Amino acid sequence: MRTISDTIRRLNKQQSVLSSGSANNRGRLSPLADFGSNPGQLRGWTYLSDNLPPDAPLVVVLHGCTQSADDYDVGSGWSLLAERYGFGVLFPEQQRTNNPNLCFNWFSTSDTTRGEGEVCSISQMIETLLKNHRIDRTRVYVTGLSAGGAMTASLLATYPELFNSGAIIAGIAHGTASTIPQAFDRMRGHGLEDGAALAAHVRQASSHKGPWPKVSVWHGTADTTVDPINMEAVIGQWGILHELDRPASKSTLDGHQVRKWQNADGQTVLEAYAINGMAHGTPINSRAENAVGSARPFMLDVGTSSTWHIAQSWGLIGESTETTSALNPTAGLYSVSPDKQSGNSIKNTIENALKSAGLLR
Repeated sequence: MRTISDTIRRLNKQQSVLSSGSANNRGRLSPLADFGSNPGQLRGWTYLSDNLPPDAPLVVVLHGCTQSADDYDVGSGWSLLAERYGFGVLFPEQQRTNNPNLCFNWFSTSDTTRGEGEVCSISQMIETLLKNHRIDRTRVYVTGLSAGGAMTASLLATYPELFNSGAIIAGIAHGTASTIPQAFDRMRGHGLEDGAALAAHVRQASSHKGPWPKVSVWHGTADTTVDPINMEAVIGQWGILHELDRPASKSTLDGHQVRKWQNADGQTVLEAYAINGMAHGTPINSRAENAVGSARPFMLDVGTSSTWHIAQSWGLIGESTETTSALNPTAGLYSVSPDKQSGNSIKNTIENALKSAGLLR
């Protein structure tokens, strides 16, 4: 019979593994090799199920600063969702030799110019998967957090023909900075240009004339790392590109404000989600019916899953025979409260487990 001390040692080990950010998805991602000249010197990881259906969609997922591809996958749940609903996922990954904080270099012109640097490396990864796997070229999507969100904006600008849609989470509009001091200014919301000037940056980034990818923007209203005014800059940039002249429709999602803009054909091509009281990070929901992911630093359990809703808006959520709890790699082990957005204390974890086992009242 397992003793209480055994249980405590086991829970300590599990908590340590959870905090490391990679336990539950360890081994789920496979390295992507030989994908081109790789001028940005990035690594690539994929999740491609053995039974991937023909003409499957592909989602490109970009982590934030201090994170790895595996960290972000565990937190967001993208590969688990892909396994359940039959699409592929590509995780480009930054290396410390490029950026000591593991940020994608969204503020570097050499990394955000078509045919150069990191955006070129990511485009090579995508083209390799399109060539070697059963991927539908018309259903390629991209999303990212923070520096990954800003790089998402740059990918949509520099390679718009590759993407059906993109989702920018706590990110920054393309072309707003070309130096580190400018990057910090823009993060604080200083020196942002108007929509027309921002749209011009996208038009100058490639020879593409349209149609443009659809864009979804997510941002916490209490974000003190990337000021929420940056969400309005992204909206201004892509609203002009899509030639939107109609006011947004307004609604709520789990109590958070949602704005959606339709083009002349009645299609929703731009949407914005303002998450009330959320700090800097990706909104997740680890406990409800559509629970996806696991709370950890910058993966904030606020009761709303951006992963789920983004995938749903892209038409990736279909029939499945799996249970929803499979999408949360820590379901049944941890109960993460919204006010503990970066994880539970070990004391609470142990107490909850002992209560569940009837050993503590």
